[in-house]
Amino acid sequence: MLEIIECPRDAMQGIKRPIPATVKIDYINALLKAGFHTIDFGSFVSPKAVPQMADTREVLSGLSFPEKRPKLLAIVANLRGAEEAASFDEIDVIGYPFSVSETFQQRNTNAGIEESLKRTEAIAEAALSKDKELVIYLSMAFGNPYGDPWSPEITAGYARQLYELFDVKIMALSDTVGSSEPNSIHQLFSQLIPEIPEVNFGAHLHTTADAWEEKIHAAYEAGCRRFDGALKGYGGCPMAADDLTGNMPTEKMLQYFADRNIDDGVNRKALASALLKAGAVFS
Repeated sequence: MLEIIECPRDAMQGIKRPIPATVKIDYINALLKAGFHTIDFGSFVSPKAVPQMADTREVLSGLSFPEKRPKLLAIVANLRGAEEAASFDEIDVIGYPFSVSETFQQRNTNAGIEESLKRTEAIAEAALSKDKELVIYLSMAFGNPYGDPWSPEITAGYARQLYELFDVKIMALSDTVGSSEPNSIHQLFSQLIPEIPEVNFGAHLHTTADAWEEKIHAAYEAGCRRFDGALKGYGGCPMAADDLTGNMPTEKMLQYFADRNIDDGVNRKALASALLKAGAVFS
């Protein structure tokens, strides 16, 4: 079975105008009914850094979970955020962005790679203490625009280090700025999945409108079975660029799997309802 992670947090976080908490709650409640494996719903980070996520606690308090509910994921940038996220019973997964680019790590979390390794250790311990899963987003996994050293082996090296040092069992190879190409996607997944079989490697691929299918195809053919997306491809990382490269459009990704008779577990009727609500959120 595929694991489809819907990311309204990633879709919303870069939007400049405030989205009311009531609108977010209504939208995420619709997503909770759609049968996704995980909902990346909010983040416990500085409201100065990401103002759109300042109401994450309020949004969490308004969520209604179906009997068969998805996992709920929150992003953090440091130990304080991890401890707060872990204190909520409703949250199942804590996510931390670990960049293989020194420049972007500083830009995204105000910490370099060495400090970020220390944070990863502390966050992993905080998650374990509250029986939460941890997912590390290996951002800039496929290249970066900042001139920092990059190669597939650099990304793979950090993946090995995070597993060996901190027993990280879920890692999402993250495109961040839409720089990935099918060859680099296929190369990394086909190398890492058999090399570290204990790790569930996911694909968090940002994309331009014309490149989404070749990216999904490359990851799936290389053995990836965990995919992040956002309905209609909204959003991206506000720390990465002024003109955001969109998220992977979930509905297109699901059509890719449907065309190949691959079960993704998503309820299409509930998905259609959520798609209608997306217009009210992002218009």
